Amino acid sequence: MQQIGILGVGELTEKVVMGLRRSGYTGRICLSPRNQKRAEALRDDWDCEVMDSNQRVADGSAVLFLGVRPEAVEQVAEEVSVTSDQTVISLVAGMNLQELDRHFPHAKRVRAMLSYAAQINQSTVVVTPAGEPHESLLRDLGTLVVLDNEQAFELATVAACMNGWFYFFLGELQQWFVEKGLNNEQAAQLVMGNMQDCLASARQQPGLSLEELGNRIATPGTFTAAGLDVLNGANMREPWRQACDVILQQLVKTP
Repeated sequence: MQQIGILGVGELTEKVVMGLRRSGYTGRICLSPRNQKRAEALRDDWDCEVMDSNQRVADGSAVLFLGVRPEAVEQVAEEVSVTSDQTVISLVAGMNLQELDRHFPHAKRVRAMLSYAAQINQSTVVVTPAGEPHESLLRDLGTLVVLDNEQAFELATVAACMNGWFYFFLGELQQWFVEKGLNNEQAAQLVMGNMQDCLASARQQPGLSLEELGNRIATPGTFTAAGLDVLNGANMREPWRQACDVILQQLVKTP
């Protein structure tokens, strides 16, 4: 089984390691010494090896996950030498393939995006370009979406940001229930349970748009419709659209 190297042990790469092990991956996983405490926890709990340098991580690894911040990529690239037989899977948001080519000119370069749900093998995993071995490896972390161009990948990155926004939105709803008298656990169950119900129903009816599914519930005279009137009156959609536009502009570096 091929060896995997982790360049930059952080929150996201930690979840990748956990998901790979949970999926049954038994190959060698080598970790960079960055973030020593987290790396040692992965070593002890998830059968990894902490190396003494980034080059030692790269040596022998067929696949390298790059999980550092954009400003740290250049330094990491200066510390490692990779070959055409190796694949660098970049989890660095906003760094395009052309920039990766400058830093890792010899390796096969792939962009990937996933969420913390990778740790339980339930993340949406977006990659570009298509190919192996990265598709087979990343597929085990959840639902794989392969995109053939970077413009589509940047749009998908906006969706990944929504993943984080949803927590705050759901947290606000949870807090409302708590203020009205429920305890935190009850409020969380109601909010997350109804979100799960919504997603499950939508997945079972792929032929219907999300708007149409909503309209079938918010029929005239219902409590759902009454609440929706309030939300629409406050133009609830516009802030979400504005947030998406801001992120997309930053990703594609447009004014």
